[in-house]
Amino acid sequence: MYTVAALYHFTRFEDPAALQGPLLDLCKSQGISGTLLLAKEGINGTIAGSRAGIDAVIAHIQTLPGCADFEWKESTASVPPFHRMKVRLKREIVTMGQPDVDPIANGTGHYVDPADWNELISAPDVAVIDTRNDYEVAIGTFDGAIDPLTKSFGEFPAWWEENKHRFHNKRIAMFCTGGIRCEKSTNFLMGQGVEDVYHLKGGILKYLEEVPQEQSKWDGECFVFDARVSVGHELKEGPHILCYACRRPILPEDRNRPEFEEGVACHQCAHETTEEDKGRFRERQKQIALAKKRGTHHIGGL
Repeated sequence: MYTVAALYHFTRFEDPAALQGPLLDLCKSQGISGTLLLAKEGINGTIAGSRAGIDAVIAHIQTLPGCADFEWKESTASVPPFHRMKVRLKREIVTMGQPDVDPIANGTGHYVDPADWNELISAPDVAVIDTRNDYEVAIGTFDGAIDPLTKSFGEFPAWWEENKHRFHNKRIAMFCTGGIRCEKSTNFLMGQGVEDVYHLKGGILKYLEEVPQEQSKWDGECFVFDARVSVGHELKEGPHILCYACRRPILPEDRNRPEFEEGVACHQCAHETTEEDKGRFRERQKQIALAKKRGTHHIGGL
């Protein structure tokens, strides 16, 4: 089994580029794969590997400025969730495109522990908003949650501006996969004058880990950005697979649909791409198949 660590932490990195090399070298020396993002506002990412390797990387991150007490979430995977290790420099560790949003300087909404989440979202004066992308929401969300139908997090501010009239005199409860989006979305709402803003501490992953299924208000699976594709209660691997053309989750039975072609199209994206696109995807899929036959991994795979 592989240990998977999902992490983020908002802190001030004066020179993220200086942190990149040593972090990448350590991950590679420990056989760790995944992606870590570094920006002036902190660190974000998911990595996987051996227990000892993950422990070594976590210990290193704890030595970075302001990261001594950072938190992370762990789960397991039966197959390697990633095939490469990347440490990238970014303008933001989660892209919202709002320069005035600053969780470090301006704070965030009220954290709600998973054990208290059901009671909050069941209150009649609470509006529950899913801050994730539409394809993530499609395979699972909390009962009664509002889906903004956004294709990227950067669309959320515009959605709020168009819909804020719906939430007059409401308390707002927000959630996302691991919690990082809510650090920014709750800060954004506070900047818009919303007083009572809450978010699920540790995100959906922490809720699924800690709340028993018989008490759960979660319906479906939670999309994750690795080879597992989705997880359910107790963070057990879900049934979904990935369409390598559009990177959306599909179920195994969706492979039987007429629109499906391995690595080329699924029922969700078959009408979104041109024949030229599909030709490129077929060539990529051919190279992936050849690499697999040779026992190597093609960079076009996950």
